[in-house]
Amino acid sequence: MTLVLDYKSDEFGSGGINLTHKPNKNMINRAFLVLLIVIVCISVISTASLAKIMIIEGEKYQTLASEQQLYDTFLSAPRGDIYDRNMKLLATSSPAWTVYITPNNFKNLKDGEKKKIKNKIAGGLSEILDMSKDDILELTDKKTYYVIVKKSVDKSAADKIRKFMTENSDLKISNYIGLDTTTKRYYPNDTLASTVLGFVGDDNQGLAGLESYYNNELTGISGRVVAAKNAKGNDMPFTYQTMKEAKKGNSIVTSIDSYVQYTCEKYLDDAVAEEQVAERGTAIVMNVKNGEILGMAVSGDFNPNEPFKLSELDQGKVDAVSDEEEKAKVKSELLNRQWRNKAVSDTYEPGSVFKIFTAAAALEENLVNKNSTFSCNYTYSVAGNLYHCHLKRGHGIQNLAQAMSNSCNPAFIQIGQLLNATRFQKYFKAFGLDQKVGIDLPGAATPTFHSGDKMGPTELASSSFGQTFNITPLHMLTITAAAVNGGYLVEPHIAKEIIDADGNTVKTVSTAYKRQVISGKTSETLKELLEYVVQNGAKNGIVNGYRVGGKTGTSQKISKIISTGEHSLYIGSYVGVAPINNPDIAVFVMLDEPMSGRYYGGAISAPVGAKIMKDILPYLGHSPQYSAEEIEKLSIKVPDVKGFEVAKARDTMSQLKLSYKIVGNGAKITKQLPEADTNINSGGTVILYTDGSDDDAVNVPILTGLTAGEVNTAAARAGINVVFAGDAARSDIKSSSQSIVAGTSVPRGTVVTVSFFDSGNADIATE
Repeated sequence: MTLVLDYKSDEFGSGGINLTHKPNKNMINRAFLVLLIVIVCISVISTASLAKIMIIEGEKYQTLASEQQLYDTFLSAPRGDIYDRNMKLLATSSPAWTVYITPNNFKNLKDGEKKKIKNKIAGGLSEILDMSKDDILELTDKKTYYVIVKKSVDKSAADKIRKFMTENSDLKISNYIGLDTTTKRYYPNDTLASTVLGFVGDDNQGLAGLESYYNNELTGISGRVVAAKNAKGNDMPFTYQTMKEAKKGNSIVTSIDSYVQYTCEKYLDDAVAEEQVAERGTAIVMNVKNGEILGMAVSGDFNPNEPFKLSELDQGKVDAVSDEEEKAKVKSELLNRQWRNKAVSDTYEPGSVFKIFTAAAALEENLVNKNSTFSCNYTYSVAGNLYHCHLKRGHGIQNLAQAMSNSCNPAFIQIGQLLNATRFQKYFKAFGLDQKVGIDLPGAATPTFHSGDKMGPTELASSSFGQTFNITPLHMLTITAAAVNGGYLVEPHIAKEIIDADGNTVKTVSTAYKRQVISGKTSETLKELLEYVVQNGAKNGIVNGYRVGGKTGTSQKISKIISTGEHSLYIGSYVGVAPINNPDIAVFVMLDEPMSGRYYGGAISAPVGAKIMKDILPYLGHSPQYSAEEIEKLSIKVPDVKGFEVAKARDTMSQLKLSYKIVGNGAKITKQLPEADTNINSGGTVILYTDGSDDDAVNVPILTGLTAGEVNTAAARAGINVVFAGDAARSDIKSSSQSIVAGTSVPRGTVVTVSFFDSGNADIATE
């Protein structure tokens, strides 16, 4: 309404107001100007607000909108598998589930109902997943759509959660918790090759071993699902959904042979227990021609399915600590110790096995030959330091082969002096001992050595027989391989090839030599020397039916002795090669800090190497060639150890080179199979039963149609013993009969007589 005031005279002539007068043009213009200013201000404010929402904070609001409208989740990609050389599965991925909560879905509930449902969820999941109820309650308070409760849940737990959701359908529990399909790493052979394989973390990332080194190859490409959801948070897949399939990672085919690996672990574990080894041990089998690792055992293996679980012994050490901070520290140290691959990550002073290197360098430089002689009078002085031989009367005059077999330190000091520091360091580098060994495993240790002018006369003297520097067991293996394979330095490796999900080869690992470090002529001489050593010195390395070369070593842990004040800290080692006339494999065995009272490598490590060779050489296709003398020596009379303490019974069997198995936990032997005075082949296994133990039954295998070596292998695998009748020494004759029919169930350790007769002669006689 517009009020117009206008003055007008009345009938009496006095002034008055005229209410019908209209506004003038100026007034209208002023009104429009005010209105325009108001409109412009509102527009500017609105534009600025929109700009802030759309541009400055656009990403924030887009994210909030997506959380309200879309459900976005990743599909876990299966990790690639790991196989042994025969495609036996060593590591794979099995189905698993990730448990999650959707906290945003609680916001529309009333406080009382919200509290009830949250408590129900926290209580149920804590019981199923073995988690703290308070921790799960805390997760339900998160301001987000998706929060993980636990990863890698197995089928049993997942089924319990589904049942829990069904039983509480009245509370609509399924609106607030869920299960996403993923994968979990699984190692079907438990502890087999665990330090080689390693393990993975919660997110399936490799944390140790091959799993870590080849993590990028093994890791697949995750998939993704984006789906629309309604106001209640329920999926609407038919409204909008897009999916990108997960892609499985590549798989690794290794050079590891499961049987060779098992054999290494079995004999190594036996030796560690028998010799009371404090700092574990390692056993490695390598192809000397191409560097392939067929077996790599470290005592005290863990189960990669439960990598954070300690052994009972180690857990006891943790439980004995009262302070929580110190307890956590001790546990961490013990876990890292059990994961650590001693063959790769630990260095040691090699001792006399290193004399292979010193001899190789001196032979290659034409400073010595097989006829060179060296004098040993027990002591030898260098720069005022007196060095001793292990034989107090000395070895007198000896040639190179005898010096190697006698493992004479004074003789090798003289050889080192002939070489001099410059040439010694030249070969040290040529053999790759100045750098990490190039193996496809993480944590390879760096050697420590005397370089440049740091190698004086005393350092040269001690280095010539393997002391005062450190290398890894793998370095020692590569030295040995080059010594016998024609002089070529190989690169140890675990992987043979990488294949994709369809089995197509993606990459083949090179087996090329690094370089030639000594001549073929020098290599031939070294093979002769190493065979002489086993035949005349390291006799515990002898394997009947095979030509074996090798070298033993015993080294003191000088630095630890100095730092701790402890004495008798030794490392006993052995490296063997077979067949030495045509080298195929090298076996390295090392026992670190034996506490049994025995510590010489020839006494504690060489027997382990011989046992490994005895089992794996026939398996790898090397048939034994027994001499008549060896066949005669094969048969050994079993001693009577009934009533003996377990330790004494073990010593008795070891002295006769008889394997044994203790059954039961008693202190004394109450029964044995075979019985006393029974003849069995050398290397046979005697079963020793203790108090309260029961018989262990096995089935007799087929032992006919086989060579003597094949019979021994089959018998060993089955757990029985054999003796030969007839001409088993001839390689052209195979077994014709066995005293107990194949398939018969007998007590473990039972003796079966296997006969070898020339079927050709029998045919002639009947004509």
